[in-house]
Formats: sequence, C-alpha cells, structure tokens
Amino acid sequence: MRLSSALFPLLWAASVVFATTAYAADPQTETQKATPKPDVHAVLKAPQQRVQSADYRVSGHLVHVDSSGARTSYAINLKAHWFPGVLRVLFEVASPAEARANILLEMRPSGQDKILIARPGDTVAKPLPFEKWTDGPLGPGFSFEDLMEPQYFWPGQTVVEETKYGARDCDLLKSTPGPADHTHYAIVQSWLDHTIGYPVYAEKTLKGTETVKEFTYYGLRQNGGVWSASQVEAKVRGQAGSTLLIIDRGSPRANLDLKAFSPEQLTRF
Repeated sequence: MRLSSALFPLLWAASVVFATTAYAADPQTETQKATPKPDVHAVLKAPQQRVQSADYRVSGHLVHVDSSGARTSYAINLKAHWFPGVLRVLFEVASPAEARANILLEMRPSGQDKILIARPGDTVAKPLPFEKWTDGPLGPGFSFEDLMEPQYFWPGQTVVEETKYGARDCDLLKSTPGPADHTHYAIVQSWLDHTIGYPVYAEKTLKGTETVKEFTYYGLRQNGGVWSASQVEAKVRGQAGSTLLIIDRGSPRANLDLKAFSPEQLTRF
C-alpha cells in the first residue's frame, strides 16, 4: 500500500484577485496558515527509547515464501540488550542444520556498527564483511542490518507529514544516513503509529540500485510496557515472494548481562 507524501499547499488558489495590501494587512488569514508538522524530536522519542531500553529474549521462525508459494522455515532465537552506547543483538539460526549460525550484531548511534558470525566447528567468531550485510539469513528479505534498525539515530531526520496507514494515524518519518553511518540504505521511510511510536510499515531504499524493500508489521501488542509486533513481512518491491519473521514467544524483560553476548556464546551450539 503506497501512501501520498505530498504536503498541504501553503496558500489556497484564489479565483478572484485580491489586492496585495489586503493580505499584508491581515497576516492571520486562515488561507495563509501552513499546516504544522509534528516535531521531529517528539516523533523520534519513542523509537529511540525502545532501542535504548531493549532487554528481551524471543524465539520464533523465519519463513521464506518463494514465487510459487512454497515455504521454507528456519527456527530462530533472538536476544538483545542495550548497553551504554551500543545495542547488542545475538541472533541464532537454530535449524535446519545446514543453516545453523550464531550472529552478534552491534549497533552504535555513532554509525560504527559491527557484525560477527560463527558456524558449528568455528573456535572463534569472524567479522562479517560489510558487503555481506545485505545477504541475510534468507536471501534479500531480511538482511542482517534489518535486525539492528539504526535509522532512528541517523543525522538526517524529517517528519514528512501526518497521514494514515490503513486505519492507523501515523507520522511519516524520513531518515537518511550520514557519511559515518555503516549502512547499505540511502533512505528509510517509517510510518510510525502516532500514539505509540511503533512502525506499522516501512520502506527502505538500497543505495545505488534504488531497490525498495517493504516491511509490514502485524499484531502490534504491549507486554510489560513494551510494544512489539508478532509478525513482520519483508518484500522486495517488484519481486515475487516474501520473508516472514514470526515471534512465537519471549520475554520483554530478560535481565540480560554482558556474559549473554560473550565470544564463548557465539561458538556455543
């Protein structure tokens, strides 16, 4: 579903020509008032706080749906915690056996993100080259970068408009990275629920190719004061098939510490 990002005009078209002095005499004329935009800092507050208070453990599965509708399912486990200045996410692909891997993702608001990966038999985790970040565990749907969501901390932030996505009132946020940000995306547009600040839909444009990835968030729910989605669907615009991230169970307050993300955890299967 595509929503218009056009802004309301500043002045109404007039069929009758009025004297210029008449407008100057009454600066508060309703037809001259611009529609105010929401404050960008207020819009960013909820998604940034959600990242900077993360402390969760969840399990579920990734499901790849090909162009014929055939499904391939991968069991996954995720745990995440915000430490001072860095979000650490440990992502485990538990099955099938040939896809097993432990991946540690580190997102820093400064843009210096990092990914380490280990597979069964590895004694140490290895840095994942930046050019491999878009590979993801199941092809072009969910990339590793999509699990970090760094766009809320990029320097370029604009509230395009207040709009609707389906029945929800949303703030349309446009995020662009700076030169120091480690990302393959040129633009991320997020439709954030106006009341809770959680995304209901997002479009991410890849650098260079202009390929757009579409993310739709289903089953928004609040648990322990934390909002989350029970399912996220990722699609590449213009391509058949999709990838589903389905959360089966988890804890929003897992009380994780640094040991949960240690190098030993990465090589433990």
